[in-house]
Amino acid sequence: MRKISVLTFVSLDGVMQGPGAPEEDTSGGFRHGGWTVGYFDDFVGQEMARQMGHKFDLLLGRRTYDIFASYWPHSNDPGAAPINNATKYVATNRPLTKDWNTVRLEGAVAEAIRKLKAQSGPELQVHGSGTLIQTLLKNDLVDELWLKIFPVTIGSGRRLFADGTAYAGFELVESSASPSGVILAKYRRAGKVKSGSFI
Repeated sequence: MRKISVLTFVSLDGVMQGPGAPEEDTSGGFRHGGWTVGYFDDFVGQEMARQMGHKFDLLLGRRTYDIFASYWPHSNDPGAAPINNATKYVATNRPLTKDWNTVRLEGAVAEAIRKLKAQSGPELQVHGSGTLIQTLLKNDLVDELWLKIFPVTIGSGRRLFADGTAYAGFELVESSASPSGVILAKYRRAGKVKSGSFI
């Protein structure tokens, strides 16, 4: 059984769209891209290197795949090798023309991911891919959330959690904070919500 880990940058008000650059993702008229840059310090970079410092494959939506494919195969960044070596499983209805260890998920996305998850193999990491993450959360397919929570509010844009997210409990298994105020938190899926009443 393969574990699905969602690695994402998120604002205090839950926005995950366009974290890395003003023009990264302007869909829906989003005008606030690049909101992580001023807070991305060495501590956050080292934590990301640790999270990606083992064998993994990637599970990506089409927009994120296209962004990655235009950058990582040509990058001299030390973090390029794990991404370039990973198999990329892409949720898309359109053909994939790039030969970059890429597999297109066939059929209904949730069912294709269930089958992929049931196979043996390395962890499946999800980077970016907001629409795909919504599908994963709706179908209770996320095993761990590795969140980098930035000390900003955005006010608009695609959010990490939307209507349709499964009612599910998680446990906090790791947490730390960077000098710039980024909270790094790893949550693991942990059964049902522990509901009750204070009345």
